Amino acid sequence: MRYSHQREAIKKTIQETNCHPTADWIYKETIKIIPNISLGTVYRNLKCLEESGDIKTIYDGNIARYDWNTEPHNHLKCKHCGDLIDIVLSDESIHPQIKQDFKFDVDLVEMTIIGTCQKHT
Repeated sequence: MRYSHQREAIKKTIQETNCHPTADWIYKETIKIIPNISLGTVYRNLKCLEESGDIKTIYDGNIARYDWNTEPHNHLKCKHCGDLIDIVLSDESIHPQIKQDFKFDVDLVEMTIIGTCQKHT
């Protein structure tokens, strides 16, 4: 993939946040750096960044969110504000249980645990 100033600006925007942004949010932030960038350009470059392994796409219901953290991890999701928080759960005891119960070989488990964040408790 050849270098693109727009792609680098989009990548930097994602890397500088921990909020798991949507394409619209990324567009609104990137337009501050590149005023003439289009939403279509943002979407195309998000796809390229995902294909190259620079970012991950997380589907939150029908909403695509983008994550700079490409290492295996899970998320906590606040049911009040919608925040997604990265966590790492290292317990792999679920793998043999799934193998036994469902005859399914597990490669990776990605979970979203829904509850209430500390801002709302």
